[in-house]
Amino acid sequence: MPMKKQEYHFASLDQAALDLETRLDTGLTGKQARTRLEECGTNELLERPRPGFLKKLLDQFNSFLIIILMAAALISLLIGEVLDAAAIMAIVVLNATLGVIQESKAEEALAALKKMAAPAASVLRDGSQVSVPAREIVPGDVVVLEAGNYVPADLRLIQAVNLRIEEASLTGESVPTDKDADVVLDRDIPLGDRRNSAFMGTVVAYGRGRGLVTATGMHTQIGLIAEMLQTYQDETTPLQKNLDQLGRWLGIAALAICGFILFFGIARDTGPATIVNQGLAAYLSPSNRETIMELFMTAVSLAIAAVPEGLPAVVTICLALGMQRMARRNALIRKLPAVETLGSATVICSDKTGTLTQNKMMVVQGWAGGKTFQVTGEGYSPTGGFLRDGHPFDPRTDPAISLLLHTGLLCNDAALEKGGVQEGESSWRMVGDPTEGALVVVAAKAGLWRDEVEKALPRVLEIPFDSERKHMTTVHQVNDKQALTSITGNGSGTGSMLDHSPAVALVKGAPDVVLGICDRFIEAGVVQPLTEERRQQVLALNGAMASQALRVLAMAYHPLQTLPDSIGLTTAEQNLIFVGMTGMIDPPRAEVKAAVEVAKEAGLKTVMITGDYRDTAVAVGREIGLCTDSCRALIGTELDRLTDEELAAVVEQVDVYARVSPQHKVRIVEALRAHEHVVAMTGDGVNDAPALKRADIGIAMGITGTDVSRETADIVLTDDNYASIVSAIEEGRIIYSNIRKFVFYLVSCNVGEILVILLSMLVGLPVPLRPIQLLWLNLVTDGAPALALGLEEGDPDIMKQPPRPVKEPVINREMRVGIVVQSLVMAAAVLLAFLYGLRQFPGHLQAAQTVAFATLMLSELLRVFAARSERYSVFAIGLFSNPWMLWAVGFSFVLMMGSIYVPFLQPIFGTVPLGVNDWLIIVPLASRLGQA
Repeated sequence: MPMKKQEYHFASLDQAALDLETRLDTGLTGKQARTRLEECGTNELLERPRPGFLKKLLDQFNSFLIIILMAAALISLLIGEVLDAAAIMAIVVLNATLGVIQESKAEEALAALKKMAAPAASVLRDGSQVSVPAREIVPGDVVVLEAGNYVPADLRLIQAVNLRIEEASLTGESVPTDKDADVVLDRDIPLGDRRNSAFMGTVVAYGRGRGLVTATGMHTQIGLIAEMLQTYQDETTPLQKNLDQLGRWLGIAALAICGFILFFGIARDTGPATIVNQGLAAYLSPSNRETIMELFMTAVSLAIAAVPEGLPAVVTICLALGMQRMARRNALIRKLPAVETLGSATVICSDKTGTLTQNKMMVVQGWAGGKTFQVTGEGYSPTGGFLRDGHPFDPRTDPAISLLLHTGLLCNDAALEKGGVQEGESSWRMVGDPTEGALVVVAAKAGLWRDEVEKALPRVLEIPFDSERKHMTTVHQVNDKQALTSITGNGSGTGSMLDHSPAVALVKGAPDVVLGICDRFIEAGVVQPLTEERRQQVLALNGAMASQALRVLAMAYHPLQTLPDSIGLTTAEQNLIFVGMTGMIDPPRAEVKAAVEVAKEAGLKTVMITGDYRDTAVAVGREIGLCTDSCRALIGTELDRLTDEELAAVVEQVDVYARVSPQHKVRIVEALRAHEHVVAMTGDGVNDAPALKRADIGIAMGITGTDVSRETADIVLTDDNYASIVSAIEEGRIIYSNIRKFVFYLVSCNVGEILVILLSMLVGLPVPLRPIQLLWLNLVTDGAPALALGLEEGDPDIMKQPPRPVKEPVINREMRVGIVVQSLVMAAAVLLAFLYGLRQFPGHLQAAQTVAFATLMLSELLRVFAARSERYSVFAIGLFSNPWMLWAVGFSFVLMMGSIYVPFLQPIFGTVPLGVNDWLIIVPLASRLGQA
């Protein structure tokens, strides 16, 4: 017995039964089933062991910046700065806690996949139909399928009676797939075209059937998806990589600065010759201990200042606030780093069904009585109208169009139901086949409702749709001709065409099939012979509608003089009168076209990846502006013939991928990433889950999406609105821009502080700033003002800028130049203020240090306003556009003044009160620096 996954869509049923050692009429014996369950294992998805809590917690500390911060906290504690050490460790613990919580919530995709498995199934065992737990199904079992059942395993169909299976979640098909058990297919046919197979996790929408189990558990198509989900490891985001790189650079710089300043100070005080002749031990005497400790504390303080311990906290808070803003714009963030990553996206790989389109079939065009008409409206709402030559009209006044709508409504098993009220408008839902539902909705737009119409034309007999016959027939008794005429709204409508008929047969189906059983047609309200010329004209029109990616159904009728019995019903399908055709499509969302255009302006390429047919996908792509007339599209079989290298060579020129499998989607994502694209993958089905996991950012649909896609994704759109993706990208760009502003501001200030100490030591001046002052500066400038930068609304043209290069560090070349300029200007201004203080207060170093301290802190508070934008002045973006900044600067200013003028704080910070004349020097120096 084979234990590997087997595919039998290309084999006969007899061959499949022989390979699987079973009988198609009686199924397995109980003994065979028990033996195979032991050999093959249970029919369920297996989960790999997840890391424990301790492992998750330790992983949060696997960052160079976090390690440096912990070292800084330890040193602060050793030198007595308990408050600073506590603040740093609080930040470290907060980040670790948030990381563990997010990671614990992020791996529920497999649990969602398990929910899709049927809890029980009907199978043949020892020739009898029994119900068994789905987990006990084995290869070789014969499963009985009925409408509403979940398919419990992968099957090769044995019998299919009007069988249609909803496979949208697996293949991307927007309508249920008709199944045919007798057909034998090519080996390489795409998953969506395997009409003789059924797959685990899909749902029987209509009809009944039987199937031979060919694969169970992890060997099923859905099992392959589960395997892929567990194989792909979460990768670090561009922001995480950049911040880790920045942390390493700053950490190494901090250690170097600490060592340099300490030994430079010792060398300056002792003299190089003394150290060379007598050794360092000569300097480390008890008399020099106080000087050594002061130098050590200064070096450590500068080293701590060089490491922006506020960076992880500000980044986390920026991402959290961005997450809240995105939630208000209908984008729910499941993984915090995804907020920023989305802002760096360069390609959006979008599923078609339910993402770019509404996943609701809708009649948009029709032809009846020799006239073409269009239908407006959206989704399942019965609001909309009918247009002919661009002008609105009442379809009930045209006999042929009225009869066309009646036929579609009555020869139909779907139902339109009114739901609740959303955003002030009634919502509608469809029960039944989406294609039939579209006919119910278009009739409702004309004011035709089944409850009313069936009073005049009750159904008495029917022949259901059959995949071989490709049409459906219903027989209706003409009960109330007056009511029927009233329903049409005009005496020349449907009612008048059935005045002399006690019954009528209504037929809908494939145009070529329906035409083949018609010998007359309606034109200008008159029934005429259907000539061969007219037949070819109708077929040409059908081809034209199909070329627009429309799903075309034809309608016909036959007035009956007597009600046929069930045996003679087939005679009612002869000598029909052809009425017309309707063309329907799963229409694009109304807002998608504008969103695609905004994405183009932002430098983002949108690629459609769908399980639907090429012509349908290309037509939708052209309609929404995703591609032009020269649109390049590939289908799954063409992808199979391309190597990974060949696909990577053409992937940037392809706009549409059709009839693809989950493996194809992953290959496309990886080919794009090979070109260093940051890929955002959107989707709503199980088939999208592996690509959502593999992409840099996975975006799932919250309404139509499956649990699997939502649990796999980084972001879930709560309104299934493509425009929300563009809004989320904008938020992501704003967040990254704000993080850059914070880094630019903070690093330039910290480097300036370091230069103040270094330059003063190089020119032989006393140290202008005390260690406690450096720590206080670091705390105040890392706090409220820097956090307020994370609340900026973003530059007005942020969505007209190209995506940033993937490998561009947070501190790029332009920022490095800015940091050098800012820090040099800062050092010069503070040293000038210090020199003024030394002259103004001779012999009073504490007063001179207070002047330098006040100048540096005031300049940093003013500098934060210039840091609010990298391209615009504070006046261009509005001084009051970020009120949090005003509050933050005001709060920090009060803290600064308190450290200078509050008596009990003066001994702690080593400050003295300054006079008005001192501020007349300090303010101009700090103001010029703030404008630099």
